[in-house]
Amino acid sequence: MSKKFYVVWKGAKTGIFTSWGETKALIDGRSDAQYMGFPSLAEAEAAFAQSYTKALMKRSLAKGKASGTGSGKKEAQGPGYQGQSQNKSAQVQIYCDGACSPNPGKSGTGLAVYENSVLTQLRYGLYHPMGTNNTAELGGILESMLLAQAYIEQGKTVEILSDSKYSIDCITKWAKGWKAKGWTRGKGEEIKNLEIIQRSFALYEQLKSQLFISHVKGHANIEGNELADRMAVYARMKQETALVIYQDALDIPAILAMPSG
Repeated sequence: MSKKFYVVWKGAKTGIFTSWGETKALIDGRSDAQYMGFPSLAEAEAAFAQSYTKALMKRSLAKGKASGTGSGKKEAQGPGYQGQSQNKSAQVQIYCDGACSPNPGKSGTGLAVYENSVLTQLRYGLYHPMGTNNTAELGGILESMLLAQAYIEQGKTVEILSDSKYSIDCITKWAKGWKAKGWTRGKGEEIKNLEIIQRSFALYEQLKSQLFISHVKGHANIEGNELADRMAVYARMKQETALVIYQDALDIPAILAMPSG
């Protein structure tokens, strides 16, 4: 097996590492982790001398040249870099992400939509001046399900992908039990973000036989997740309260160069 070199820009410790086990220990449990693997020390050193965003943009450009695609509606590889889709049969993948700074603070949500592995649409919005990471992530899943409903009505299979395990578990695991207990956690304990969880669970119950919801690791070079992240930050910058379609060209390298969360 050829040796790999791992760059960590954000983690318990930053630098260049040769062991995946050591690298994984530095990034596990960190939603803001930024890291990437390289086949040679020279490439790792060159990347570490730059920002994570620039390294990611450079990789995206290289992949675009290798596949013969240009800017605009670019064909992705999976979609994304690493074949991260849990359900290859899904015709539509909707990536959603939330951003908040500080937490609580200014929050926004972003979506990236792929149809047959081609990026076709980006959305951003749901700005709140005093939101949280969790409300932004939950809002992303709810809006993704609303969008998925229209695709499902067209007879298409849909997968929603989020890097928020909390949001996914709220809707697909815990909500059923909370509802049975009168929408409490037991012993009358309050459920945070209850209204959006109730709306999301009701819609999930309608769609779940035709809808997949999958977890992906954040800040892990997954194109769809990275694009949704950029849109979430863009929503905060624009202070856009509605969820609107991104109107500029779908130039993936340029969008990846935008501020990240």
